[in-house]
Amino acid sequence: MFNPLNAILGLFSLDIGIDLGTANTLVAVRNKGVVINEPSWVAINKRTREPLAVGAEAREMVGRTPATIVAIRPLRDGVISEFEITEAMLEYFITKVHARSFVPFPRPRVVIGIPSGVTEVEKRAVFDAAISAGAREVHLIEEPMAAAIGAGLPVAESRGSMVVDIGGGTTEVAVFAMGGIVVSRSIRVAGDEMDEDIMAYMRSKYNLLVGERMAERVKLRIGSGYPLKEELTMPVRGRNLITGLPQEIDVSSIEIREALAPSVNMIVDAVKDTLDDTPPELVADLMDIGVCLAGGGAQLQGLANRLAEEIRMHVWVAEDSMTCVARGASKILENYEMLHKVLVGLERGSTHH
Repeated sequence: MFNPLNAILGLFSLDIGIDLGTANTLVAVRNKGVVINEPSWVAINKRTREPLAVGAEAREMVGRTPATIVAIRPLRDGVISEFEITEAMLEYFITKVHARSFVPFPRPRVVIGIPSGVTEVEKRAVFDAAISAGAREVHLIEEPMAAAIGAGLPVAESRGSMVVDIGGGTTEVAVFAMGGIVVSRSIRVAGDEMDEDIMAYMRSKYNLLVGERMAERVKLRIGSGYPLKEELTMPVRGRNLITGLPQEIDVSSIEIREALAPSVNMIVDAVKDTLDDTPPELVADLMDIGVCLAGGGAQLQGLANRLAEEIRMHVWVAEDSMTCVARGASKILENYEMLHKVLVGLERGSTHH
């Protein structure tokens, strides 16, 4: 129903798209693109649970805080595990966007990407957190749909298109046609799981205990899903579990590929299962258009080659794959018809406050 107050507020406030990710939160402003890309970390006082730092500043504190302060990630596997802390994080990012934009009313209209496999309770938690953080109007969109729109796939057309969105906590695989999702899979295996694979491998092979940040650095520098033209090596630092002393070991990209194999195989299987359930007419379309990889995990070297070999189809990585969901969410706000076509309806639809 048309609300004149909301229409007036809309002239003076922002429309923003948020990719509320397990590893990173990205915020895109309508017609401006991505303006914030920060880690989804919050440092809190252990006793009072009061947030002390958010985003990049909080991530710098990981593993380096005194006993009274702890740095945590309020989202796990793409869903909220710490409601109040997520609310504080959203409020921080929404306020930061407004501070940069000089908009008089900090009550934005927000579209948030959520994993396609979440429950109604989990949807409600995201919705409530955004409203509590100061949003005037909140819409939820399934992440694969937002990623596909951000990557420029023809989701509204009758021909099929497919996206594999690999984030920090979840991998979303979806086939689209006529503005909707025809088949989808959501697995809780993604970037975080790959970091854990590397940590477990270093522990079992070298008795070396490495931290999450070191594991992530190794994944980004020499991780791969397919043999590289030129294999790489890099030094890995950690604590030797036998001597208890610091140690540095050179590891190769071949070893890290072996470490990442369990997670990569699960992503490949999810793509194959999705194709197995896809109607043959849409599979024929996909053979023309190919499969798009989005999300931060799409940047794993050789992953597109590995998938292409497994599914015998062209696989390509979206331009600036990490920002696809946030860009897609803000694009939807530019097109009100699309907004109503593709949004995930909560029980009460989009609620105005």
